[in-house]
Amino acid sequence: MAISTKEVEESLDFLKHQPKKLFINNKWVESQSGKVFTTINPATGKPLAQVYEGDAADIGIAVKAARTAFDDGRWKDLPPAERARILWKIGDLIEENAYELAQIESLDNGKPINECLVADIPLSAAIFRYFAGIVTKIHGETIPVSFPGRWFNYTLRQPIGVVGAIIPWNFPLMMAAFKLGPALACGNTVVLKPAEQTPLSALRLAEIAQEAELPAGVLNVVPGFGETAGAALASHPFVDKIGFTGSVEVGKKIVQASTGNLKRVALELGGKSPNIIFADADMQRAVSGAFMGIFLNQGQVCSAGSRLFVQESCYDLVLEHLTEEARNTRLGPGVDPLTQMGPLVSQEQMDRVLTYISIGREEGAKLMVGGRRAGGDLKDGYFVEPTIFADVRHDMRIFQEEIFGPVLAATPFKDEDDLIEKANSTIYGLAAGVWTKDIAKAHRVAHALKAGTVWINCYNLIDPAQPWGGFKQSGWGRELGTYSIEIYTEVKDVWVNLD
Repeated sequence: MAISTKEVEESLDFLKHQPKKLFINNKWVESQSGKVFTTINPATGKPLAQVYEGDAADIGIAVKAARTAFDDGRWKDLPPAERARILWKIGDLIEENAYELAQIESLDNGKPINECLVADIPLSAAIFRYFAGIVTKIHGETIPVSFPGRWFNYTLRQPIGVVGAIIPWNFPLMMAAFKLGPALACGNTVVLKPAEQTPLSALRLAEIAQEAELPAGVLNVVPGFGETAGAALASHPFVDKIGFTGSVEVGKKIVQASTGNLKRVALELGGKSPNIIFADADMQRAVSGAFMGIFLNQGQVCSAGSRLFVQESCYDLVLEHLTEEARNTRLGPGVDPLTQMGPLVSQEQMDRVLTYISIGREEGAKLMVGGRRAGGDLKDGYFVEPTIFADVRHDMRIFQEEIFGPVLAATPFKDEDDLIEKANSTIYGLAAGVWTKDIAKAHRVAHALKAGTVWINCYNLIDPAQPWGGFKQSGWGRELGTYSIEIYTEVKDVWVNLD
C-alpha cells in the first residue's frame, strides 16, 4: 500500500517544532539575524520545514565555541577509551533511530526510504563505530636516526584543531558521518555546515550527539547557504582544517578561501566514472550493476557509473536490457516503500539535468529511453525519468561533464587499448567499474584506470575501512579507513638527547 508524504510528515515529532534551530555549544539557538529559510519536499514541491539561517555571525560564534572546546582539552584530552565510548554510543543511537532518520532523509532529499534503511543509515552508524575503534589506535612511531650521538626520536599524531565540515545534499547523514567520524576520533572539534537543501538529518544527528554526551562545543551545526555560512567557515582564521564534499567549482573556491591562514584542506569532489562491461562478463550481473551504478539515488552520486563502456559484440544486448529495466522502474515519493526511484533534490537540480538531456539530443546522441520530466500524479515533484543515451562520443558534453542525475551515456569499445584512453579522458578520477570473468584482464584494466576506487564485478560498494577519494580534479586526500587519520592529524617529531 502506498504511503503519502503528508502522513509521514504529520507523524514525525522532529518536524513538529519549527523553525529548527542552530546547534552551537550544546545549545539550540536562533540565528543572529533571526532569518529563516524553507526546505522543500522534492516529491511534492511543497514546503517541508522552516530552519534558522546561519550566516557569518553565527559561524563566528560556532567557531569560537569549537576553539574553546579544543583549546581547553575537554575532548582531545579525554582518555581515548572515553572518546571511543561516546562515538560508539552515537553509532548505537543512529541505529536505534534508524526508521525516523530514514523518514527525515527521504522527505528532505527525496531518496527511496528502502535505500536509506539498507545503505545510508546502517553505514552512518558503522562509520561512527569504526572510528570509535580507531581512537585507541592513533599513535606515532620511534625512528632510528643517524645523527652523531645518542638520541631517542619519536613522532606523535595530534589533532589539527577546529575542523570546518561542509557537506552536500545527496547523502546528508552519511556525508556528515564521513566527516565527523574521523575528525572527532582524532580529537578535533567541528563546525558542520550541512547543505541548505537538506539540513534536517544533520540537526537530528546533533540531538543524537547531545544524547550521547558529546561535550559542549565539540560539535556545532550551522545550517545556511554556501555564499554566506560556507564562505565564512572556509575563510575563518580560527578554523584549522576544511573538509569539503561537493562540486569541483566550489572546491576551488574553498582552496582560495583557505589561503588566509593556510588551513589544511581535504576535498572530495565530482566524478564522471566509467563502468566497463567486457563481452566475457556475467551479463545478468553486469547489467544489474550498470543499472544500479547510475540510477542509485536518482544518479545523484559522485561515483555514479555515468559513462557506460560496453564491448562491441554485446553492446546491443546490454542496451536492450538496460532500456527495458529503465522503462519498468517505479517512480514515486521516497517515503513510499514501493518506490524504486525518487525525485531529484530540487527544482534547480531537475532543471540542470533536463538541460543536459537537451544537450545530449542536440549533440546527436541516441535517446533510448526517458528524457522527460515525469507527469501525472508526480507532476508537482522534481521527477525525471531514468534516461539512457546510446552511441555517445567522447567529445560530447554528456560524456565529459558531471550531470548528477539519472542520465546514462553509453558507448561501444573494441579492445583494452581503445577503452583505456577513452575511459581516462575526463578531468575526473573518482571511481570506475570493470565487469569480466578474466581476472588478469580485470587487474590490468584496474591498474590502468585513473581512479581512486575500482570495483571489479561489483559497483558502488562502500565500507568504513576503505580509503575514499579521487585522482585528478576529483579531490585531495582520502576519507574513511586509517588513511583518514592522515588528513585529520598533524605529525610532531620529538628528539630526546640521551647523553
